[in-house]
Amino acid sequence: MRTVNIDVTLRDGGYRNGFNFPLSYALQHAKLSVEAGFDWIEIAYRKGSFLPMPDLGLTGRGDDDYIAAMAREVGPERIAMILHPKNITDDDLPAMYAAGARLVRIILPAQGYEAGLARIRQAKELGFTVGVNFARISQWPGRDVVEVATAATDAGAEFVYLADSNGSLSPVDTTDLTTLTKSVTDRPVGLHAHNNLGLALANAISAVAAGATWMDSSIQGMGKGPGNLIAEQWLAHLDRTDAEAAGRLHLGPALELADLLLDTIPEGAPSLPLPDLVLGRYDLSVEHRKNLLGDHREGIATARTLAAVR
Repeated sequence: MRTVNIDVTLRDGGYRNGFNFPLSYALQHAKLSVEAGFDWIEIAYRKGSFLPMPDLGLTGRGDDDYIAAMAREVGPERIAMILHPKNITDDDLPAMYAAGARLVRIILPAQGYEAGLARIRQAKELGFTVGVNFARISQWPGRDVVEVATAATDAGAEFVYLADSNGSLSPVDTTDLTTLTKSVTDRPVGLHAHNNLGLALANAISAVAAGATWMDSSIQGMGKGPGNLIAEQWLAHLDRTDAEAAGRLHLGPALELADLLLDTIPEGAPSLPLPDLVLGRYDLSVEHRKNLLGDHREGIATARTLAAVR
């Protein structure tokens, strides 16, 4: 099966630099990403990653003029956005579509997801390709995966993403979750991997082996904490193992894009913040990071306590 690839550098990488990518860089990034063969470029959140904040940078806001500039550069058929339903009004999705976005991912929680179903329906009526992201999937009971996947696809979601927000999944976990999700929906399943434990590539391979056909990655892995699946590694793996992918993916432009990122965006350099490794080990969300700073032994003891009461 053909793997659909989304470049999430500009969006998830924004956690590293306050979403402050210059427009000139974003335009160059998008052009090289298309040359590398990415199907979609997820260019921003709409109105914030958690709550709307006036001081967010370009790719944390996803303003209409930014969407339009990116669509002019690479075409609307490459432009993807992501959003939390709680952050938007009835006017946002029509404005995004008019500006040039053509794919939207709607983040759904395990509980209280119903508001997101209305946004799925609205986006479908407007003509978007519509998917859903299940955030912090490592903390979802199986029954919630079944319930929300069924509800989302009944509402019209065209693909379902399992987001390992805490970077805690193992390849076995990834296989099990992919298999479970595919058992309750006939829509494609995707993986958004984080690399807290250095397992993003292994998890991506396991997901595809279990039937996943959509995959997120970012240049140099730039993303929250230790980052995401490293796009250059993922494209190299597909180039070596997937004859169909090798014909349409191009590692040269991806490596040029990696050089551009490292030369232009200081926060794009690979990083493994040690507290984030502990978060991955104990399946804790980024909100707990502040509790793990300082002495490492004390931090691990704290993490154990937090994990026990989660």
